[in-house]
Amino acid sequence: MSGPANDEDGGTAAEPDVSTSGRDVAAPPRKRPGRTVSAVATGALALALGFGLTVQIRNTGDTAAVGQREEDLVRILDDLNAQEEQLREQIASRRQSLEELGSGQDQSARALEEAQQRAEAIAVLNGTVPARGPGLRVTIKDPEKAVTAAILLDAIQELRGAGAEAMQVDGVRIVVSSFVEGDPGELSVDGRPITAPYELRVIGPPADLSVALNVSGGVLADVARYGGSTAVDQDDDVLVDATVPGSGD
Repeated sequence: MSGPANDEDGGTAAEPDVSTSGRDVAAPPRKRPGRTVSAVATGALALALGFGLTVQIRNTGDTAAVGQREEDLVRILDDLNAQEEQLREQIASRRQSLEELGSGQDQSARALEEAQQRAEAIAVLNGTVPARGPGLRVTIKDPEKAVTAAILLDAIQELRGAGAEAMQVDGVRIVVSSFVEGDPGELSVDGRPITAPYELRVIGPPADLSVALNVSGGVLADVARYGGSTAVDQDDDVLVDATVPGSGD
């Protein structure tokens, strides 16, 4: 057999790599550039579709939420309007109650005031309290001691008829049951002696009271006929401070 062949430089030539089966060993396949680009594009498209789907789902959810919020707001506004109407009705009812209460209190206050005024008027007529107001001061002089009880009683009656509200004679309070008695010069009112000159304090309309005493042929004329004289003075502030016995004053 011949030995290994030598190349021109005298070296040994490399022998080809031959498998034991006599077939050539296949080299590993190479990746094609077209397939890589397609995979990248497919991934990007999937990513874009996924993002778009996510945005669409989110937008759909936000729209539903907005719709629900609008419905809730409408319901809340309706509830607030109903509550406001109820509050207005309650306020109106309370105001009406207050007005009625105030009106009732005003009526009660007026009734109480009228009752007090009537009570005061009755007390004045009964002589249980002092009285003050416009009226007359009348002085009857009787130097001859001739003025009778009838003349003095007539003077009291004329003054009552003219609107006298309160009256006293020489410190004796004149009331409905008062009476005058005694002989001239020794007169008494309700059992209490009085002496001339007789002083009368009368509360009432001054002009009317004065006219009643000055009637022609009346009290002043009777006093003059018995030798006496009468002075009548109108006064805006007459005090009747005498009270009936047992009244506490």
